[in-house]
Amino acid sequence: MKLPAYSRYDQLLQAMVVPIYVAVTNWILIGPMYWQDWVTFGLATVLTLMITISAWYANNYLSIQLDNSRSESVSYILWVFNRSSAVFLTSGGHTLILYGMFWLIDLPHFQLNAVRLLFALLFTFCIVVFTVITYKSIHTIDDLQESKQQVKTLSQAQLQAELNALRQQVNPHFLFNSLNSLTALIGEDPAKAEAFSEELSTVYRYLLRANEAPLVPLASELDFLNSYYHLLKTRHGDSLTLVRQVLPGTEERQLPPLTLQLLIENAVKHNIILPDQPLTIYLQTDDTNRLVVSNNIQRKATRALSNGVGLSNILSKYQMLGQPTPTIEDDGIEFRVTVRLI
Repeated sequence: MKLPAYSRYDQLLQAMVVPIYVAVTNWILIGPMYWQDWVTFGLATVLTLMITISAWYANNYLSIQLDNSRSESVSYILWVFNRSSAVFLTSGGHTLILYGMFWLIDLPHFQLNAVRLLFALLFTFCIVVFTVITYKSIHTIDDLQESKQQVKTLSQAQLQAELNALRQQVNPHFLFNSLNSLTALIGEDPAKAEAFSEELSTVYRYLLRANEAPLVPLASELDFLNSYYHLLKTRHGDSLTLVRQVLPGTEERQLPPLTLQLLIENAVKHNIILPDQPLTIYLQTDDTNRLVVSNNIQRKATRALSNGVGLSNILSKYQMLGQPTPTIEDDGIEFRVTVRLI
């Protein structure tokens, strides 16, 4: 069971409040002689300390009982008023007991004085209100920190769930587009279709493994791209060219898995690839840790069948990872996507 905030900070507050209360209350009830007569000082201090500590623990018990029955809808001011009133009943009662004990033991320099007693009760009320507000503030801050931690935990869980969902999108997306290519290839060249299907199984096995991590090194993506490019060459031959210019030192940078595959696939899917209309894709990194994938534009006359996952998947992953949004540029001659290497 989690301890209330006032239980966990109780000793610190006691060390701050109790000495002040003991000293000021005795000075109010007895007067300046409290500081000048060592007998009076010793007896009054011991008695007041005993009464104050007993009142403190009585109020703690009362506070726990009130917390167990409190309504969460009570306003802050009403909560402080109710708590202060309840605690003052016990604290004021202890002050009256202390006043009576001074009279019973005939404490030196102590005299019955209603005005002094009234001021002592008023000071007790001020201490009660200060302590109650302090406890409430501690409790509120404590709850706020706990709420922030819960929100952070839930946000991380939600982010992980969303990233998992995005990763799951890629597998059927890749298979969907590959099967479209295989279907077209069967009618054109059955021998190539058979080679394509063999390469497809190899590439898909890698895809299933690589898509488990939120980030992978660029070097791993480039290795996978070699296999994927071989698959595409089986389909398109010399009509498709991939030019890579990767600066040394950028291979250890990271990016979401299958980003390169999705970018290359997007270029292949939406452009004509024929011997007399070859498609050239450029993959480059620069000294600002950016990766640029571009291609010459030669759009197909009919829109390619698509499930709309490719680029949107990349954009969503970068957004969820808190990274700069990839830029997409199309000037009619060249299509270019720039992503940040993490």
